[in-house]
Amino acid sequence: MKVDRLIRIVFSAAILLLFVVAIAAMLFLTESALNVWDRLVEGPKLLLYGYVSVMVALIVIALWLIWRLVVRRKPTKAGRPGSQKLTRDEIEARLREAEASGVDVAAAQAELQQLATRQQRGAIHLCFFGEISSGKSSLIKALVPAADVSVDVLGGSTTDIQHYRWSNDAGNEILLTDVPGTGGLQEGLSAIALEEAQRSHVVLFVCEGDLTRAEAAHVEQLLALDKPLILVMNKADRYAPEEQAALLQRLLEHLDSAGGGNNLGKVVAVSAGGAVDIVERTSDGVETEVQRQRPADIAVLVVAINRVLEDTEVIDQRRDRAVFRLAADKLAEAEAQYRAQRAEQIIRSATRRAVVGALAAVSPGTDVLIQGYIGTAMTQELCKLYGAAPRDLDIEEFLNLSQSRVGRALPLSLAVAGNGLKAFPGIGTVAGGLVHAVAYGLIFDALGRSLVLTLSRHGKLVPDIAAKEFEDGINEHIEAGVRRVARMALEQKPD
Repeated sequence: MKVDRLIRIVFSAAILLLFVVAIAAMLFLTESALNVWDRLVEGPKLLLYGYVSVMVALIVIALWLIWRLVVRRKPTKAGRPGSQKLTRDEIEARLREAEASGVDVAAAQAELQQLATRQQRGAIHLCFFGEISSGKSSLIKALVPAADVSVDVLGGSTTDIQHYRWSNDAGNEILLTDVPGTGGLQEGLSAIALEEAQRSHVVLFVCEGDLTRAEAAHVEQLLALDKPLILVMNKADRYAPEEQAALLQRLLEHLDSAGGGNNLGKVVAVSAGGAVDIVERTSDGVETEVQRQRPADIAVLVVAINRVLEDTEVIDQRRDRAVFRLAADKLAEAEAQYRAQRAEQIIRSATRRAVVGALAAVSPGTDVLIQGYIGTAMTQELCKLYGAAPRDLDIEEFLNLSQSRVGRALPLSLAVAGNGLKAFPGIGTVAGGLVHAVAYGLIFDALGRSLVLTLSRHGKLVPDIAAKEFEDGINEHIEAGVRRVARMALEQKPD
């Protein structure tokens, strides 16, 4: 109790002393400021104005430095391509900027060139989209009987994009586009079909009844393109009228739940016709298999298409915006590829400098941030590459947090480095300095790759998240990069 009372007395005395010091400092500063002000007022006006100007400038500079150091700046990355309505000028400006940075923009430029060609021709593109064997090719055959459409009873006969010319009653030149069916075994066809749907004016989604989960997901993707969508239930002659009505109602509900309220009423039931095998029995009991042609019933589809095409200006605008988003998506893919390649170069360069620094050190330490300027420079370069603009304090905090995790990973990196160097013939007994150099390089390599992972996921440097990514992935990165870093060290090691 006596000790506790003594501590309280000491704290009270300290508080009183701080209060007295603060009051004295305030009185001193006030007196000094008033004396200076009186002298300035009594002196020449030029001195007064000059003094005030210098003080204001110093305050502004101090505030600017504090803002640069403390305030978190927003990343400069562009938003998702599909989250905004791009114009041609905007996407072309982005292409020029990306090309100047070294990004391969050929794929994105090709989309804009193809769009310009289609705009010049003036034809309307209708894309028939759906799973394999849903009857897309058969519907095109019914609309354009003279078209050379391959219809395979096994399904999946369309493995590339085919265009067929058709003219409706209004005299519009229409190109019917048959795309590969989704849900097949061949990879990549669904992406091809979706891209062609983005390039078209109108999408006709062909199904055979109620939508499967995969079909419902594709309908949502197509509705997100913000263009007319006609849901076509093919082979409707297999159902009774009551069943047809129930299925059409289910399809309308699918559209409504997927956000396609503006497409209500654009669900039709048709039959593409085609050949059907039946068995006939004669009066004497002999059975024979014959093939008969079922008549096509697509009149309601033609009406729906004509209704959609009444306002060609609107569907032109929507088609153009969808192509701009497609070009932006391909630009984003090219930028991601460029960033991955450039990030690899930055990490390798920093890793090599870390190895060289460790080999040159008289007493190699156990901390990767002994070469702090290498870690800082690598972090700044990677952040700039991914459009992040972190505070200097963020970088320092990230490196400090990572440093606390290096100690736990260093034994593993030393062991992996030693084993990795022994895999190279002719080295003999591995020197300790070389092992430490490889360990340094492995940790720098892991640090850079973890940072890239964080930046690609979050678009900005969040120190604690980035340090956690480093901690979680350091073992995997160390084991994966041992041969690469060991080779760097051997190349730098003096003979």
